[in-house]
Amino acid sequence: MRTLCLLVLILTASCKDSNSQNKPIVDKEPTEDYSDVPLEVYDFEGLKPLLKTSTDKVYVVNFWATWCAPCIKELPYFEALGAAYSDRNVELLLVSLDFPKKYESHLKPFIKKNNLKSKVVALDDNDSNTWIPAIDPDWTGAIPATLIFNKNKRQFYEQTFTYEELETEVKQFLN
Repeated sequence: MRTLCLLVLILTASCKDSNSQNKPIVDKEPTEDYSDVPLEVYDFEGLKPLLKTSTDKVYVVNFWATWCAPCIKELPYFEALGAAYSDRNVELLLVSLDFPKKYESHLKPFIKKNNLKSKVVALDDNDSNTWIPAIDPDWTGAIPATLIFNKNKRQFYEQTFTYEELETEVKQFLN
């Protein structure tokens, strides 16, 4: 009986210490409300129609993420191109590859802070072995990556762009 009481006392004391030392770590929620930031989330089947056209309009689709420094560096060039060519039948789409649990804490704040005017959508599809080669068979999956297409031509680029390089590529689709 004495041993049982001692065992209960030890267990009770150890449980108390364990609870006070192992407080759960909670990921901080954003303090600002980003519900006004539009964000459509697609799986690859939902995104596929946005990657094809039967018109002369030129589509520039950039695959990026907020955690990708080269992606962030080139985003202003895409935004500038979208503004400069909006009246020239060019449409820009920014496809975020951010992790779904980071949409509210990273992606939406980034969109708002940087005042992105281009349409931003998120791709939430874990089967990258299917959708990466479907976008381009030679794509390694590295980002940034860009797809430019119209009804007659389709070109994929696994690289970063300067504004001049991006504009040069788009002009080839307009001629």
